Amino acid sequence: MKGALLVAGTTSDAGKSVLVAGLCRMLARRGVSVAPFKAQNMSNNSVVTLDGGEIGRAQALQAQACGLAPSVRFNPVLLKPGSDRTSQLVVRGRAVTTVGARDYVEHRQWLREVVAEELAALREQYDVVICEGAGSPAEINLRATDLANLGLAQAAQLPVIVVGDIDRGGVLAHLFGTVAVLDAADQALIAGFVVNKFRGDVGLLEPGLEQLRVMTGRPTLGVVPFAEGLWIDAEDSLSTVADAPVGRPGPPVGQAWLRVAAVRLPRVSNATDVEALACEPGVSVHWVTEPSRLQDADLVVLPGSKSTVTDLAWLRSSGIADALTARAAAGRPILGICGGYQMLGRTIVDDVESGSGAVDGLGLLDLDVEFAAEKVLRQATGTSEPGVPGAAVAVSGYEIHHGRVVRTGDAPLLRGSDGVAEGSVRGVVLGTHWHGLLESDVYRRALLAWVAGQTGRAFTVAPDTSVAAERAAQLDLLADLVERHLDVDAVLALISGGAPQGFPVLEHFLAVGE
Repeated sequence: MKGALLVAGTTSDAGKSVLVAGLCRMLARRGVSVAPFKAQNMSNNSVVTLDGGEIGRAQALQAQACGLAPSVRFNPVLLKPGSDRTSQLVVRGRAVTTVGARDYVEHRQWLREVVAEELAALREQYDVVICEGAGSPAEINLRATDLANLGLAQAAQLPVIVVGDIDRGGVLAHLFGTVAVLDAADQALIAGFVVNKFRGDVGLLEPGLEQLRVMTGRPTLGVVPFAEGLWIDAEDSLSTVADAPVGRPGPPVGQAWLRVAAVRLPRVSNATDVEALACEPGVSVHWVTEPSRLQDADLVVLPGSKSTVTDLAWLRSSGIADALTARAAAGRPILGICGGYQMLGRTIVDDVESGSGAVDGLGLLDLDVEFAAEKVLRQATGTSEPGVPGAAVAVSGYEIHHGRVVRTGDAPLLRGSDGVAEGSVRGVVLGTHWHGLLESDVYRRALLAWVAGQTGRAFTVAPDTSVAAERAAQLDLLADLVERHLDVDAVLALISGGAPQGFPVLEHFLAVGE
């Protein structure tokens, strides 16, 4: 077979990313040469690719579903929000400028050309390309600058399926309304619907789906049930809700649980770093936004940030900074990752990201950080330093940051394969620039055992948890859900058939206001 498909959504976090991953895995298991594509992504959860660039984490997971290494080709335009009004613009894996919503209009033409070139090249190389939209195609105020939804579908004449999250309620209205607000040319590309996260008896939903078909002329191609086991590599910020648990932890190997509090920074980036901890039986991980939630935690993780200095100010205003200082004085472990690591130091000089110049850090680590215009983007391998949290073991990760450590008086946490020291250890306070470090299974187990020892918790570390195996199992679960609950033959016919023909236009809605 040969072709492409665009999966759009009624809202953010409707299920586009997981449906694309499931379709990719299903096709790959059938021996089809398939690749993912998201023309434009807005996310602070990103990874470093083998070709030395930066893409959204969801596209890295989708690449793995296809049996491919992550590549900047799969997500050529990435917007990383640094505030409510500005984002860093990353094109083909490299940061090129900072843009506001209005400035972005000036870039649309050349970005449209970048997107078109990359999609055409992928379609030439692979039999099938499964594209993911961004946000919702019903954001008609953004249609003129759209690169990822119906702007892409029109340019490449792609069939489009729209997925809606029934768990939020109102999914039939969302699906109908998404079609109804589009102009006639865009409506013509909408070929069907998928309902996501359904619970209960699907027979009760079927009359509504039939009415939706009569009203729109389009079929519902599947009703995907809610699956408790899907949670790794959640890309959307909606997945990092304060006080919400991360994942579905299994019971402890022994009697005691280990409690982890992950600080939900306003501009948190690579929040998925803590998911490796939540894979462990008996480890309860929660996102927190106020200081009392740190008190009973065995480990506090201060994650990455797209706006380090601004989020550092929030730590102080929220009272969490004082709670971290008291925690360190009491000998209770803290781990800072990337931006969180930088906040733990003595000083930060930032004339790049925030333009704030020199600011004081929390002073829990003896290091000074200076921001540089060129972003560090690299995959990393090496070993942990013996001592804290245990014996030297092999580790890996990746770096995405502007800040550089220019001075440190602390012992290193890691040592790269190039022999260069990385990270810091100062008593119970640890820090590193390496994202993905906690996916190193042996190291993660040693860290949890060390935390349990520091806090007097009679916690037993599971001997065989594998984050990579858990991720692969979730991809297979996604493919199984697609196989069982979608009309796969109809979806494959859309992929092979190109832009659909004959679907009606909802003219009565288009006439409103004329």
